[in-house]
Amino acid sequence: MSANSSNYKDTLSLPHTTFPMRGDLVKNEPKRLDKWERNHLYTKIQKRRIDEKAPRYILHDGPPFANGDVHMGTALNKVLKDLVLKSKTMAGFETPFIPGWDCHGLPIEFKVVQAARDLEPAEIRRRCVDFAKGWIETQKSSFRRLGVFGDWENPYLTLDPAYEADIVRTFAALIDKGNVYQSKKPVQWSYGAHTALAEAEVEYMDKKSITLFVEFPLLSDQFGEGVSMAIWTTTPWTLPANLGIAVHPLFDYVVGEFEKTANEQTVSKKFVIAKDLLEQFADKTGFVLKNKLQEVKGSAFEGLEAQHPFINRTSKVINANFVTTETGTGAVHIAPGHGADDYVAGQQNGLGVLSPVDDEGKFTEEVGIPEFVGEHVFDCNVPIIKILAGKGHLLGKETITHSYPHCWRSKTPIIFRAVEQFFISLDGLREKALEEIDKVNWLPSWGRNRIHGTVEARPDWCVSRQRTWGVPVPVFFDDNGEAVIDAELARNIAALIESEGSNIWFEKTDEELCERLGLPKTYKKCRDTLDVWIDSGSSSVAVVDRRPELEGPADLYLEATDQHRGWFQSSLMLSVGARDAAPYKAVLTHGFVVDQDKLKAKKAGKTNGESTKLSKSEAEKSGKPIDAAYYYNKYGADIVRLWVSSVDWQTEVPFGEDLFKQIAEPYRRLRNTLRILLGNMDGFNPATDAVAKADMPLLDQWVLEQLHGVIGECAKAYEAFEFRKVFNTLNQFCANDLSAIYIDATKDRMYCDSADSVRRRATQTVMHEVFSSLARLLAPILAYTTDEAWEHAGFEGSVHQQDFPTAKEEWAPSEVSEKVTELLNLRGIIQTAIEEQIQAKAFNKNNEADVTLSLPADHSCRSLLEDRDFATEFFIIAGLQLDTADEAVATAKKTEFCMCPRCRRYEPIKDVLCERCEAAL
Repeated sequence: MSANSSNYKDTLSLPHTTFPMRGDLVKNEPKRLDKWERNHLYTKIQKRRIDEKAPRYILHDGPPFANGDVHMGTALNKVLKDLVLKSKTMAGFETPFIPGWDCHGLPIEFKVVQAARDLEPAEIRRRCVDFAKGWIETQKSSFRRLGVFGDWENPYLTLDPAYEADIVRTFAALIDKGNVYQSKKPVQWSYGAHTALAEAEVEYMDKKSITLFVEFPLLSDQFGEGVSMAIWTTTPWTLPANLGIAVHPLFDYVVGEFEKTANEQTVSKKFVIAKDLLEQFADKTGFVLKNKLQEVKGSAFEGLEAQHPFINRTSKVINANFVTTETGTGAVHIAPGHGADDYVAGQQNGLGVLSPVDDEGKFTEEVGIPEFVGEHVFDCNVPIIKILAGKGHLLGKETITHSYPHCWRSKTPIIFRAVEQFFISLDGLREKALEEIDKVNWLPSWGRNRIHGTVEARPDWCVSRQRTWGVPVPVFFDDNGEAVIDAELARNIAALIESEGSNIWFEKTDEELCERLGLPKTYKKCRDTLDVWIDSGSSSVAVVDRRPELEGPADLYLEATDQHRGWFQSSLMLSVGARDAAPYKAVLTHGFVVDQDKLKAKKAGKTNGESTKLSKSEAEKSGKPIDAAYYYNKYGADIVRLWVSSVDWQTEVPFGEDLFKQIAEPYRRLRNTLRILLGNMDGFNPATDAVAKADMPLLDQWVLEQLHGVIGECAKAYEAFEFRKVFNTLNQFCANDLSAIYIDATKDRMYCDSADSVRRRATQTVMHEVFSSLARLLAPILAYTTDEAWEHAGFEGSVHQQDFPTAKEEWAPSEVSEKVTELLNLRGIIQTAIEEQIQAKAFNKNNEADVTLSLPADHSCRSLLEDRDFATEFFIIAGLQLDTADEAVATAKKTEFCMCPRCRRYEPIKDVLCERCEAAL
């Protein structure tokens, strides 16, 4: 027999698998997706659990807006939901998932109207439907491509007539409770979009504003002649609507003579200023207190009248507890038509409401100053300053930059403007909602305080919008112009909408609708639509209660952190209104996707407090792609999914293309591990070839014990939604326990032992168990790759139809794990000695090393290491001699053995081959 090792290649049991090393995900994933959908995989998964009468786990999908491509923030959200559901499915639950879309609202109407102006309302709505449905198909395609399972053929859409009807029925339930009313109150008004805004439709941006100190002369001489109230305001344009001045009843106020010297002239005036603000007032205006005439409580001024500084009208001095001494004068300018606190104070003190501003933010004739009529309010700040200066009532001014509310769509600053609107009173609802909050499991726990604070502080909910694309406010006006707010009427409107669609409201005349609804023909329909947060907030009624495969309350709502002001809250308030209970048992809040570079700068203190959230517009400007399609078309959906599993969703989620290049490395490791395991399983039949743990070599037993721990850790992590822990646990198991130790040490026996040797069959048994467990534990994360590997293993069905592995009791950690831990410590000592000799060029590789290992006489591994076959395999060396010493010490030298041409180990040669290879042949 020739000593040429190439002659022995055919005698080796080399690994064989059809599972390719390269995933080629971009090309292969769409084919697998097509297969899943042709085979109705989602339906089969659900049917199996239904047949088993498995417990249900309901994750209710918060609807993304049907406007634009899926960006990485939305992809993060949808994949997180899929990780929850796939892991719950494999943990034994029935997990019906009904994806949904929010279809009404300003952003869609804004784009449709921009594209074609002067359209009739019915035509606007038809185009909005087409616009929304087009984007729904685009987004649906992206979500499916990301490997998200769900009932994609039957999603819920807020534009469906049945859903729209349930929105109106939910509104009717609030009417039943007496929580719906109409009032002329200040609302956050977008002059850019011509509509009132909900709190969640407002974003804060920096704005430059002119602040003024203004004199209001008192008409009473109770505190002396010529005394004036001095107010401070950041909104000069609201001064024409001033009807009052508020002071705090308990604060100390100084009535005094003040002097200001400018341009060598001294001006003397008498003012009322809060005692704590005297220095600040002097700094800002130059007026310094020269003579204190009196010091009184704010309550002493209640009921006095002051002259408006430039309009023939008086202002009433009132008491209000919201007055502070943080800045200003301690006297607050009150315009009940332009502020929430002002409105309440005005109502309590009989001031009335004046709001001389139209939909476009321009002054109406009510402003009382002819030259201002038709002018935008912000353009009148400077003219008002000139009028005040001309009349001698301007005490000081400065320009400040401050955070100011803006319309989220038109990006214009909002104005507070009193208009007739419909509101949901929170009386009763708020108290019950706060009770329900404490029954919910908030993840992370700080979510409880965040939503509790927003619910506790929010004003009554303004729910009417001056838009066309939405669900109509189900109200008519009688012959006196009074709103007919009636629950039974609303339910009749809901029935009409369900049978014929909400377009009927816009296509039929008032008289036609009245006839259909049995109302007097002279009644007029309300032309406003409902706030879209009513739409999405009604989903627990319109979807969870209505769909037979679902049931409420949902086990989980999962959205980004902004939804404490948005969907989490609107859903809570409407569910409390409809059924006196929260719509969810648990709420998971994840962080925003943020720019990786900005996040680094933020941590280094170099961002000046600016937001790190990565918006679509910013991404486009910076040339950083943010659409999910870019990433799954370049790297593959499984790489996106692996990224999602690797992040800490509880905080801001860093994002950048570099991270995708980095995540490709653990993907390759995980894929290669699956491939090696598959290759070594070739020719193994678990039914006939499996070896019991007790009959296995030590290292094989150890891997099963490690696997026992991995299965337990992953089960707990999945249950706690700690996907990052699952990722780290599996990644470390593959990199350390398998690749660096087990696969490396057993490679020789797998290739060179006889095919049916007990040692080799033991390793195949272990690798079969490891592969089966690893593929299933990874399945929720690497949805495509694990299913591909499962198929190549020849296993039945899809990996997604399987249960998670359960750790067998016989695999529980024992003295085996303790022994291997000791051996690994010794391996480190031995490796150090070998590396020294390799550096000294005494030999080239580990398997050429003859090692002398000195150990204490009572070392627990001593008898084990006297077995040469075990020792040389475990340490991958040529020989091991044991000596005795007080502590473990190793030396290495080049072996005197020759290399066996078949196994390429340095062994005693029997003839041409080593004894083991001779036996194998």
